[in-house]
Amino acid sequence: MRYPRSRKGAPGIVEVAARAGVSIATVSRTFSQPDMVRAPTRVRIEQAADDLGYIRNRAAGALHNRFSGTLGLVVPTIDNAIFAELIEAFSSRLRDFDRTMLIAAHGYDLDLEVAIVRSLLERRIDGIALVGFDHAAVSMNMLQQRDVPVISVWNFRNVSDIPCVGADNVAAARTVVRHVLDLGHRDIALLFPDVASNDRARDRMNGVMEELRLAGITVPPDRLISCPYDIGEAKRLVRDLVSGNGRPTAIVCGNDIIAHGAVYACYAEAVRIPDDISIVGIGDFRGSAHLEPGLTTIRMPARRIGRIAAGTLVEMSDTGMPPDPFSQKVEIELKDRGSAVRLHR
Repeated sequence: MRYPRSRKGAPGIVEVAARAGVSIATVSRTFSQPDMVRAPTRVRIEQAADDLGYIRNRAAGALHNRFSGTLGLVVPTIDNAIFAELIEAFSSRLRDFDRTMLIAAHGYDLDLEVAIVRSLLERRIDGIALVGFDHAAVSMNMLQQRDVPVISVWNFRNVSDIPCVGADNVAAARTVVRHVLDLGHRDIALLFPDVASNDRARDRMNGVMEELRLAGITVPPDRLISCPYDIGEAKRLVRDLVSGNGRPTAIVCGNDIIAHGAVYACYAEAVRIPDDISIVGIGDFRGSAHLEPGLTTIRMPARRIGRIAAGTLVEMSDTGMPPDPFSQKVEIELKDRGSAVRLHR
């Protein structure tokens, strides 16, 4: 990553940092997140800025030549309450920095994401946030060639090629499956989307299978069901699953959208939750707490991820440097609401 160069004749963040004897990142943080900087350091930086005549605004204080004040956020879909929370939090945090956002959705189509990234770059965005780690090489090459800061949101990896802010999806899946196992369930059906181009779903599936393997459980093919993120399709598949004899005692869903469809299927088939079957999800989407019974799920802190990611991306854009820490994990939480109970058979 490059250091930003001040415009000729105009003092910039580099000169302020040198005069105050601090890092560029500390200067950026002083102006964007002053509460995070010790008071003596903040006063020294502000004095240096005053001495140099540094003005932090779009007209006279642009931090690099292509500064537009706009950052991009590309999500798989906006037809999903959890991403809506992410978008809202990301946008709200950007307003704190007097920045704006361009939002786009690719519908889980990474080829379409390439076109979106190209379009955003043509609009001279100052940085971009992408969901997860699965992206076409063309997209990443374009961002690297343009030297545009990029951050991954939603998923977490200890080691990654780009900075990330997210939750540990492997741990999320293992936590909810361990909860089901602790309740005595062994005949468990899994409803998950295609994991080929979705690292979040793939991490969750890997977590589920690892936890089941440790418990000595092998999932038969008829209990491993491919289901898109669609309530209607989930309802149809689960109606077939629970309508006959030999239904499972528990269903683990790849996210709460699928879980909602599973719940509605049980309503339609007069299968009682949790007396006849237990159902769990991942995500804690809007409405999950208001099902009857409330859905047991894993809370993915979408708002916190959005706010941290926005602040981090602004700092990357301002300084031209990677964030510290490079990878930021936001903790998950099991929400036990009663849709899964101890097996009594």
